[in-house]
Amino acid sequence: MSEIELVLRSTRVVTPEGTRAASVTVKGGTIVAVLPYGAAAPAGARVTDFGDDVLLPGLVDTHVHVNDPGRTHWEGFWTATRAAAAGGITTLVDMPLNSLPPTTTVANLDTKREVARTKAHIDVGFWGGAIPGNVKDLRPLHDSGVFGFKCFLSPSGVDEFPQVDREQLAAALGEIAGFGGLLIVHAEDPGHLDAAPEVHGPKYADFLASRPRASENDAIAGLIDLARKLDARVHVLHLSSGDALPMIAAARAEGVRITVETCPHFLTLTAEEVPDGASEFKCCPPIREAGNQDVLWQGLADGTIDCIVSDHSPSTLDLKTPDFGTAWGGISSLQLGLPAIWTAARERGHTLDDVVRWMSAAPARLVGLDAKGAIAPGKDADFAVLAPEATFTVDPAELQHRNKITAYAGKTFRGVVRSTWLRGRQINDGTTLAEPTGELLERPRA
Repeated sequence: MSEIELVLRSTRVVTPEGTRAASVTVKGGTIVAVLPYGAAAPAGARVTDFGDDVLLPGLVDTHVHVNDPGRTHWEGFWTATRAAAAGGITTLVDMPLNSLPPTTTVANLDTKREVARTKAHIDVGFWGGAIPGNVKDLRPLHDSGVFGFKCFLSPSGVDEFPQVDREQLAAALGEIAGFGGLLIVHAEDPGHLDAAPEVHGPKYADFLASRPRASENDAIAGLIDLARKLDARVHVLHLSSGDALPMIAAARAEGVRITVETCPHFLTLTAEEVPDGASEFKCCPPIREAGNQDVLWQGLADGTIDCIVSDHSPSTLDLKTPDFGTAWGGISSLQLGLPAIWTAARERGHTLDDVVRWMSAAPARLVGLDAKGAIAPGKDADFAVLAPEATFTVDPAELQHRNKITAYAGKTFRGVVRSTWLRGRQINDGTTLAEPTGELLERPRA
């Protein structure tokens, strides 16, 4: 123990075995041991005691649209990873679209990595994209270290990342299953969307009617059937329809390899509270009614929903017009996910152990990052320190992401992130963010 460099102590440390008073020892950026709180510190080790503030494993967000390069006026690696660090997130995986170029070839992946390399305040990995005509690119992208492949079953909103039809979906999933990869799916059925009333104007009720639950439900049913047929591994992105949960649970029980995520906005915001014209609340699929939200929380409680990730999808203010038909669909929440979820979770009787399971352990497991997601020996020394009873009111001007737009403006949350640590180095002290030291991550090789 004489070579231990750092000891972090708290009366509340969230570990896989539960929350307890502990001292966490760190060497070379890795957790060495989780010891009793009063254990003597090794000679020469730097000791930091957080008192009653809670020491959590750094959060892992596997659904972030960084938009860099190409649309850096929307967001970028510098600003997105600063926002993540301020919010207690120490690892993110970047989505393959909204950047120019999209991550649909190895050359495009290399471009994105080169841009991110010097700007990442936290660790960053990358998803590849599955679009019409790039089946030949999927295996090379897999071999180059992407964590899996994203596709859309309905229009993505950007021309350079088209949706796949049923035949193209089957071709891509068959290829991905052949090398043991993961397909992550924006699951809305375009037939239902085309048949729904077209939305124009400021009324949120009209927008909600244009994205019916049946669109999600039927798309997920089709995905389950195809995954069953091909014995493929699939993941449902940003689930908003609670109606789909029984079929997902049944499919999993019969052995279909399907996992599911949802997002803070679906768990903390409701359709009933969205003001007309407030397109900062617009996302696809949409924020639904309070009764549906209750079903999503039940899905988390019973394990049908695996994880909570942000789907941080920012834009410039001019794209958030009062017309829900033309406004950009995306919610900026990277910095606020932890307090938003903790505030809602505690009101429903959940604990920080639950929040850590949903926002750190499960996303890390989804992408195979065995060194992330827990405070345990051998894991990366990535931590967030949270004052769980402290409150703050969201001021958009204080957010770190590039465009200060958020659906959470003016809301009061419990849970203040006091500091964030990456591989044993403090990168956020609650007021100041350190220079970038994040690493670019690749899919673990078998």
